[in-house]
Amino acid sequence: MIEGVIITPLRRIPDERGMVMHMMRKTDHHFSEFGEIYFSTIYPGVVKGWHLHKKMVLNYAVVHGMIKLVLYDDRENSPTKNEVQEIFLGEENYSLVTIPANVWNGFKGIGTKDSIVANCSTIPHDPEEIVRMDPFENNIPYNWNLKNG
Repeated sequence: MIEGVIITPLRRIPDERGMVMHMMRKTDHHFSEFGEIYFSTIYPGVVKGWHLHKKMVLNYAVVHGMIKLVLYDDRENSPTKNEVQEIFLGEENYSLVTIPANVWNGFKGIGTKDSIVANCSTIPHDPEEIVRMDPFENNIPYNWNLKNG
């Protein structure tokens, strides 16, 4: 696991009316501060990434569908430098993934339906603090193709 990444299982509370899906409370041990909450949709087979935030801590939960979230650590003094981490996140694994600043991340929609990713970030979106990289042409040792077998 990449240094500083936290995976927290989340509660789903179903009843005959529907379901409540917890994500984050200010009393949670992994909560640090609130910047903004936004939702991102992704179609099956599409890759969104790579991107890195210089200051922002991400808190991802998938409320609909499934994604393959991939992290890459190239932080100079990190004990997990050059490690890649895959996390399958969504309806089959409803969890919150906290990603520290300066860790590359991207995700791919998997399965047969669109997915909805929620992010409760520690700062509001700032285009000056994000770095983007092509998901397929880069120096990250990861292949987004489906792995059979």
